[in-house]
Amino acid sequence: MSDYHRKQTCRYDVPGDPHFLTFSCFQRLPLLARERTCRFFIDGLQRSREKNPFQLWAFVIMPEHIHLVLLPEENVKIKDILSSLKQSVSKRAIQWLRENSPEFLPRLEDVQPSGKRCYRFWQRGGGYDRNLRSTRDIHEKLRYVHLNPVRRGLVARSIYWPWSSASAWESGLDDLIRIDRESVPRLTNLDDRIDSSLWL
Repeated sequence: MSDYHRKQTCRYDVPGDPHFLTFSCFQRLPLLARERTCRFFIDGLQRSREKNPFQLWAFVIMPEHIHLVLLPEENVKIKDILSSLKQSVSKRAIQWLRENSPEFLPRLEDVQPSGKRCYRFWQRGGGYDRNLRSTRDIHEKLRYVHLNPVRRGLVARSIYWPWSSASAWESGLDDLIRIDRESVPRLTNLDDRIDSSLWL
């Protein structure tokens, strides 16, 4: 597949639908491996929430990609949430590199189909966006997000990964950013129960 291929993402802004979102760093580089850029992301997430309100249910910052589970408020578009979030992180990260590590910038240079060159923090394209239509879907995605670092062998338990909402869900404390637990629908059918301890 050509480096210039732009993956199209279908977005369905259905009122009341939560979304499971995934997006990656440019060329899958581990640009989120440092505390500095993780802080940039948390700040950007909060700014985006203030500008385009949404309920944040879960997140994980992996070295080269992001997973989010969120519920947009009425009339808020997913593309607006992502645009403000990604632009905020990208601008701060690239500015930091210009000032502190300019020799790294060529690795972020992207040549667009038009021939225009620019520095890019995020992979081109929309990433992955899935509407969650059932309570079971929601809880499965919460678990999936929190277990990401465990599956990668980065930590033994998800609560040990500092850049996710797993520990906030266990402790009830929002150290990094507020998690809107109270708006997450609860599983009530015993057949649909998912062992939440497996998140941790």
